Order: sequence, then structure tokens, then C-alpha cells
Amino acid sequence: MDPKGYLSIVLHAHLPYVRHPEFDEFLEEEWLYEAILETYLPMLKRFLQLEDEGVEFGFTMTISPPLAGMLADPLLKSRAVAHLTKLQELCEKEVQRTRGDSELHPVALFYQQRFADLRELWLGRLGGDILSGFRGLQERGHLEIITCGATHGLLPLMQIEPRAVEAQIKVGVQSYRHHFGVDPKGIWLPECAYYPGLDKVLADNGIRFFYVDSHGIWNSTPRALYGVYAPVITPTSVAAFARDPESSKQVWSSKEGYPGDFNYREFYRDVGWDLDFDYIRPYIQPTGLRKFTGLKYYKITGTSEHKEAYNHAAAMEKVADHAGNFLFNREQQVDYLNDIMGRPPIVVSPYDAELFGHWWFEGPDFLYYLAKKLHFDSKIVKLTTPMKYLDAFPVQQKATPAHSSWGDKGYYDVWVNGSNDWIYPHLHEIAERMVRLADFYPDAEGLLRRALNQCARELLLAQSSDWAFLITTGTAIDYSTRRTKNHVGRFLRLYEQILNQAIDERYVAELEGYDNIFPFIDYNIYRT
Repeated sequence: MDPKGYLSIVLHAHLPYVRHPEFDEFLEEEWLYEAILETYLPMLKRFLQLEDEGVEFGFTMTISPPLAGMLADPLLKSRAVAHLTKLQELCEKEVQRTRGDSELHPVALFYQQRFADLRELWLGRLGGDILSGFRGLQERGHLEIITCGATHGLLPLMQIEPRAVEAQIKVGVQSYRHHFGVDPKGIWLPECAYYPGLDKVLADNGIRFFYVDSHGIWNSTPRALYGVYAPVITPTSVAAFARDPESSKQVWSSKEGYPGDFNYREFYRDVGWDLDFDYIRPYIQPTGLRKFTGLKYYKITGTSEHKEAYNHAAAMEKVADHAGNFLFNREQQVDYLNDIMGRPPIVVSPYDAELFGHWWFEGPDFLYYLAKKLHFDSKIVKLTTPMKYLDAFPVQQKATPAHSSWGDKGYYDVWVNGSNDWIYPHLHEIAERMVRLADFYPDAEGLLRRALNQCARELLLAQSSDWAFLITTGTAIDYSTRRTKNHVGRFLRLYEQILNQAIDERYVAELEGYDNIFPFIDYNIYRT
């Protein structure tokens, strides 16, 4: 029996490229370590469990080029394993310290077992290669992994130099091929930011589908007959899927959605801040500044400062209930939509992957229970992926989505405003210079070629939308400002050396050691 409609869960996994071999420890590198231990490994564990249990499921997942590069980097992998080892050492101490505490001791034991299990999964079953775990799930039909812009650059703000837009897409495709051995069929546009005409660049690079926020389809030309519940086909034959606001908010919102339930783990109470300074000092910053360690003993409890001990078993009961509630709501939604559309709708629910596990500790468990309930209990809704839906329903309306993003207010305010607009004249200038270099030196070899390739890397890294975003949100402002200026400055120094035919090989080698993303890069992607 065919379902009345389809649900497509999209998990956008992305982190900015942060790698500092010049330091023994670097705080911002821990963004990756936290995501590995709290999101990527727990997610893989649950996905592999579904497979082992014979559950049919299909999620869509972005693994952005910067994230893939970091997960494959030997230095960062070794540092991430060392981070886990240190965390396990802290767990052992916590098991001893809490032995007389009937409330906190079970939580300490839970963490001890959790980290041991994650270590076994990572270094045992996966052989230390997280990417291989996701790649295998795709090869076996459980995931549809898609690519992203090369460094998550906000494409509508690059239109002044079309080759910059094309390079972000082209390198994103090349990176995917490098890590996954095949060409991507879909792309997550950075920040879901679209402008009319971008679909031609996607089509030229073999992309079959992408995503926009709801109003990108609501305001399409012509108007989309089925709203966000069916894709539209752009003039260049690329499909655009739109976010369903109802299902997204139910999971995404910490106030109105599931993650705010009082039984779930409290994110902000961490032993890095709670415990005695001398005791916790080996596990915080070398400077003595406190930080989150990942060991959190309390549940949300309520809206006051009072917090009670986390109970994992109770949290699992609640997350299973929430998965059932989510399915119930999707069944009601699909039943209604099928009646008025006269065809099976697709409900697209996209989220930042790091919501599941990092911010919402029980998030990977939610995906597990949801997949099981869809497999065993529902005849109305079925999980699907964009390509499976397009294969089943190839005839769709032709339309052009409107300017849009999934940022606050729906357009580009988050990434270009009074706090960060100083960035863009520099990005435009070095993009234009990159094109001039590529045109002037079409067949460079040796050191000149290395310098030109490094110019391309520095330009791409400077274009990351993460830096403008973090400045807007007031998070890591100094670091984001410094990263932008450093990449622009490195590009300009190389540019002058190239023009003056005085390339400093030691400087090029130094930059290749720092910013070694995209080993396959060819500066000729910027040629006109």
C-alpha cells in the first residue's frame, strides 16, 4: 500500500574550517571535537543500530567540504582522539568523586559507559574514519549525502564576481567527489541563500536539487501551486525543495519545540564551570579560563536556576513519546494535504545536524525512534529522500524561486549589517584579483602554480559565511575578525609576490601547512 505522503528529514552538518597546527591546543578546534562526540558519532551509532535491526530508513545529510576536510585530516583526528582520552580520564575521576552521591553517581557512570562505547565505535568498528561510516550508509541506501558551497560562502553576496560563485559550487562538487568517490546529486546552498539565476550554475555542475526556505517557494514565479509541499523545477531543470515551517519549528525551537522539555539534559550546566578550580584545571583552558567539558549532570528541570539530576532512562521515555507525537502530527498533516492536493505531498524538515546531540542531547535518539515508528507503525507517511521522490514523481511544476535565505528576517541581514559589512569590499576585491591572476597565468607550473593555488584557498576561506555570522551573534567576534583579515592579508601578500615575480617559497609552504584544505584545488577554476 502506497503512503499518502512523504517526510524528508534533512541534516545539515557543517563547521567552519578551524585548524591550527602552530599551537599545541586551540580552543576553537574544540568545536569539531564536541561535534564529533556529541553529534556525529552518536548519530552514526543510532543509524548503524537501525541498520542492524533491519529498519528501513532514509535521511538526507549535508557533509560540508570544510567539515569533510577536517574529519579526514590526520592532525585533527589525532587531536580529537586525545580530547576523548582526556575526557574519559575526567570521567574516571568523576566516578570516584561522586561515589557517595546517589543522584550524580549514576550520571557519572552513564558518561563513563557512553564515552567507552563511542570510542569503540570510532576506533573499532569505523577504524578511526568517521567519513567512512557515513559513506557506507549512503552506499547501502540509508543516507543521501549532499554537498555544500566550498567554504559555506553566502552566494547572493558574491554575484558581483560570477566566477566566485561558480568556484564555490565547483569546489564543493570536487570536494564531494574527493571524499565520497562519486558526484553529488544535491546541494545545500549555504544558509539556504538563493537568488534567481543561481540554478544555472548548479545545473552546469551536475546538481539535480537544492533547498530554499519556505518564502523562496511561496514567492516563486509563477506562484507554486502546491506551496512548499512539492518541489518546483527551475528553468534549468534543477529541482528546488522548500522547508516546511510547521515540522521544523516543532523540533528546532527550544521554547516551543521538543528540546525544551524539562526531562532533557541541561546544556548550560557543565562541570567545567561547576567544580572546584584546582580539581577541574587540567580539563579547562591552559590559561586557567573555564570552558564546557561535555560533562553535564543536570536536566532542564524548569525555568528557574534550580536543577535536578539528569535521568537518562526518563529522557529516553520522553524522546520516544516525542517521536510518536511528531509522527502523529505528520500523519495528520499529510492526510490533510493529500486530500486538498490530490497527490502525495513531501514534507521537508531541515535542521542543523549539530542540533541533534550537541544542543539537544537526545536528538540522535529522537531520529532513531522516529525512524522505527515510521517503519513499523505508519501506513500514511514514509521517509524518503529528494532523489527517491523525484524518481517516483518526475513531473513537477516549473517555477523560479525568489531571493531568500533561512536566516533571521528571511534574507541576508544576518551576514551583511553594520557589524560586519566591512568584510565585503575586501572579498569582492580579492575575488576580482583572483580572476585576473587566473587569466594572466593560465598554464602556471612549479612554485608559481603552488602560489596561485594557495591564493584560491585563501580566497575561499575568507568567503566563509561563518565569520560574518559569528560577528553578528557576538560569538567569537575577535577570532572571526582575525580569520577574515588573515586570509585576506595572506592572499594580498601572495598576490604582490606573484606580480613582482618574487615568490617566497618558505611563505608558500607555511601557508600550505596552515590552510591545507582542498589538496586537489586548481586555481584555473577562476579563469574566464
